[in-house]
Amino acid sequence: MSFLEVYAIALGVIIGLMTVLWLVSLALKNSSIVDIFWGTGFVIAGWTYFLLTPEGYLPRKLLIAIIVTIWGLRLSLHIFLRNKGKPEDFRYQKWRGENGQSWWWRSFFKVFLLQGVLLWIISAPLLAAQFRGTPDRLTILDFLGLFLWAVGFFFEAAGDWQLARFIKDPANKGKVMDRGVWRYTRHPNYFGDSAQWWGYYLVAAAAGGWWTIFSPILMTHLLVNVSGMALLEKTMSQRPAYREYMTRTSGFIPWFPRKK
Repeated sequence: MSFLEVYAIALGVIIGLMTVLWLVSLALKNSSIVDIFWGTGFVIAGWTYFLLTPEGYLPRKLLIAIIVTIWGLRLSLHIFLRNKGKPEDFRYQKWRGENGQSWWWRSFFKVFLLQGVLLWIISAPLLAAQFRGTPDRLTILDFLGLFLWAVGFFFEAAGDWQLARFIKDPANKGKVMDRGVWRYTRHPNYFGDSAQWWGYYLVAAAAGGWWTIFSPILMTHLLVNVSGMALLEKTMSQRPAYREYMTRTSGFIPWFPRKK
């Protein structure tokens, strides 16, 4: 099969899964379950590519499939535990209120189909890394990609874990998390997520998939300007303590805190 044929099959798989997830969301009256599926969706895409690219270089195929599985399943588990027992996320509640009785069908296009298509587009490096059998060795780009992925995974996983512990402690109520990796960036989880996608891209580039650079660029744009950093800081910056935190802490790329 050609690259586009494999890519198209993955689109069908993703849209099918998103449709099932949408039906489940109607029964639960909770559209935010789509957030839990985001990471797992890439895992499914990655292994779909793995199965449909038998001519690819096996060590590189295993490398990209394994690291995206570790990232995706950890992310889905984290969001599941974070959202467990809580109402629908405020973003979807807002849209539900704005759309009224038509939300049941609008949610398919505005949430599930949109995220499915974005997931599919962004997953391109996962296929590019596995499609070709050359070079039939791991190169410096593969190892650089693995290193960048490891750095990103550390910041994302450590950031989520440290923040969860901070929130659970009643003594921290009303305070701003500025310890651990949060001392060096206000958004270690978003930075880590972005870094991992640049890592996937480097592995894809090692197999000739340099043209998939649109994927990490798009993911970083979403994290910084759309659904991640920008949306969160719009709310958090209303708090004086957080505004003070912003004056001394890097917004995205980790760096040493500025002196007061």
